[in-house]
Amino acid sequence: QLQLVESGGGSVQPGGSLRLSCAASGSTLDYYAIAWFRQAPGKEREGVSCISRSNGGSYYLDSVKGRFTISRDNAKKMVYLQMNSLKPEDTAVYYCAATSRWAACSAYARTMTYWGKGTPVTVSS
Repeated sequence: QLQLVESGGGSVQPGGSLRLSCAASGSTLDYYAIAWFRQAPGKEREGVSCISRSNGGSYYLDSVKGRFTISRDNAKKMVYLQMNSLKPEDTAVYYCAATSRWAACSAYARTMTYWGKGTPVTVSS
C-alpha cells in the first residue's frame, strides 16, 4: 500500500515560484507513475503533470508547459513539481497521485489508485 504526503504549498504573488514535494512511503516508488493534479474551487480536478516510473517521459497540461517541471528521486521516494511564473489561475489545491503498479502515466484522475490529501496554492497580489 502506497501512502503519499504533499508539502510546499502556500501563498505567492503572480510571477513567483513554489516547489511542491510528494513524499511516498509503504512501497518502493519505482513501481508507480506519479502525477500531480489540481482542483480549484467550483472546478473539476485536472491533471497537471505526470512522470513515468523510470523518468523516461512526462506529461504537462498545456497551460503549464514551460512553467512547471516534474521530477522524481526514486531512491529518496520523492516527487517534485517546480512551479515558476505562477499565475492567479494556478490557484488550487494540488494533489499527488499514483497509478496502480506498472501502469503508464495518465492525465485522468479516474486512473489513479493512490492519492495524497493535497496542499493549497494561492497566487494573488
